[in-house]
Amino acid sequence: MDSMIFDVDGTLWDATPIVAGAWTDIARREYDPQATITAQQLRGLFGKLLPDIAAALFPKETPERQMELIEICCEAEHTALLNTPKAPIYPGLEDTLKVLSEKYRLFIVSNCQAGYIEVFLKCTGFAHYFQGHLCPGDTGNPKGDNIIAVIRQHQLRAPVYIGDTAGDQQATRQAGIPFVYASYGYGEVDQPEYTILQISDLATLF
Repeated sequence: MDSMIFDVDGTLWDATPIVAGAWTDIARREYDPQATITAQQLRGLFGKLLPDIAAALFPKETPERQMELIEICCEAEHTALLNTPKAPIYPGLEDTLKVLSEKYRLFIVSNCQAGYIEVFLKCTGFAHYFQGHLCPGDTGNPKGDNIIAVIRQHQLRAPVYIGDTAGDQQATRQAGIPFVYASYGYGEVDQPEYTILQISDLATLF
């Protein structure tokens, strides 16, 4: 193994309480005054592509309006996260990244909007640990294609992907690389190649 590619939500941090508050404010203003979007609801949706999330949250609207609303939500989310005093990272993340970055090249591929990974890196101050990142907001392509693109662009020979959902596992299989299941995250996965109970387990897994 020469590299690790990470998911963000449910793997590196849990921003859903902050995002839920920001999205609820937008939903009540732009969609339904009684709307409430919860962190638990978002944990079941994060990892999906934005059009699918928008359709689930704003089912009464046209697809075009759904995307307008989700884009407004994402702008509010970025602002809320950047204004949060402490990034909602999982315990032990920075110490783990320090250890891993001494041995492996680290990357991020997430099914998120453009700018979200940059917000994560700015909120945490962890940009120096990662050598690159991609998302559908950057490329227009889903996670599996973006994992393949990172592997090709950076000439990775033996990467693994770390994520927390069945969608992550499916994308990893599409890319033809091993999958590490972050079982503390949002989803459930069948027969992953590796499982970690906490992010710090990565330091001793391989």
